[in-house]
Amino acid sequence: MSLAERTHLHAKPPASAALTPDASAWSIAQNPAPWAVAIVLLLMPLLANGFFLIEIFGTTLILGTVALSLMFLAGYGGMVSLMQLTIAGFAGYMVAVFGVSGSAKISLGWPWWLATPMALALATAFGTLGGALAVRTEGIYTIMITLAIGAAFYYFTNQNWAIFNGHTGLNTIATPQFWGIDWRADIPFYYVTLGVAALCYFAVVYVSRAPFGLALQGVRDNPRRMAALGFHVNAHRIAAYALASLIAGLGGVLQVWNYRQISPGSVAVERCIDILIIAVVGGITRPVGAFIGAFIFVILRTFALDVLVQLGLDGNRFRLLIGLGFLAVVFWSSDGVVGLWEHWRRHSEPSSYRGGDRHG
Repeated sequence: MSLAERTHLHAKPPASAALTPDASAWSIAQNPAPWAVAIVLLLMPLLANGFFLIEIFGTTLILGTVALSLMFLAGYGGMVSLMQLTIAGFAGYMVAVFGVSGSAKISLGWPWWLATPMALALATAFGTLGGALAVRTEGIYTIMITLAIGAAFYYFTNQNWAIFNGHTGLNTIATPQFWGIDWRADIPFYYVTLGVAALCYFAVVYVSRAPFGLALQGVRDNPRRMAALGFHVNAHRIAAYALASLIAGLGGVLQVWNYRQISPGSVAVERCIDILIIAVVGGITRPVGAFIGAFIFVILRTFALDVLVQLGLDGNRFRLLIGLGFLAVVFWSSDGVVGLWEHWRRHSEPSSYRGGDRHG
């Protein structure tokens, strides 16, 4: 069974609770975990040093935001796109081209508050155009055409010197400074990434329960029936690509602000595959899965090399651990870590449910 088909099957909501807001999910007494995570994230600057704050948690939020755009397309639209990191990279390049960087002959020198909206608008248009091509295909062909777009963009940036500065890329990219605050400093930048990630997360949750999101899921489940009911199937799919592109573009802007440089290596094909791994490992049918998968990926990428060296192995094989972890999660759960968690909860709480029924 293909990834697109498994996404289609496991993303169907129950008929009764279907995609309507669940008040108990926001009740501290009945579901304290989300509130505990939110409090920890808000207080993280008091708990972690600069390295963990940015390189672990900040990077997790950025990659999670990009993976969230893929989750939205795959989980709610049944469309597995491998060009989401490409869209993020395009937004990052546009920030450098329209803004200020070390390549004065290329960058136009716009202030960040003009360069950033322009970058997001162009990235959204770029992703929407790619989506308009992709929606004409299905299944493996959608995956291949979006991967082809990502590969073409990588080679174009690597060979184009007039706009993208070739394989050297663009360095020393200016970051926002206003209200007397350097927003690239560790603590302010962490809260910027946290705010953007939270905004994107709640936007996806809201849209999934709005009429457009429900129609998109209907298109995912049975496009012929939705077309017979008068819905424009391809228009809904293209609109989904537009929203996903905006989310990916926000992640790309944060990424280029984080590293203050961007090069073709940032949009290489293997990076596109990484986003798919993150989404699948976390749980491609749940918005929170994108961030869970990103956290696992960042932890492995950061510390697996040192662990392998300590074991006397080649540190360059750290991707082998990532691959093995990916295979293990997919083998045990088609819905990633989120699916494993829900499976564990179902098997650990039946007695309490029976006790509640027995006592009334």
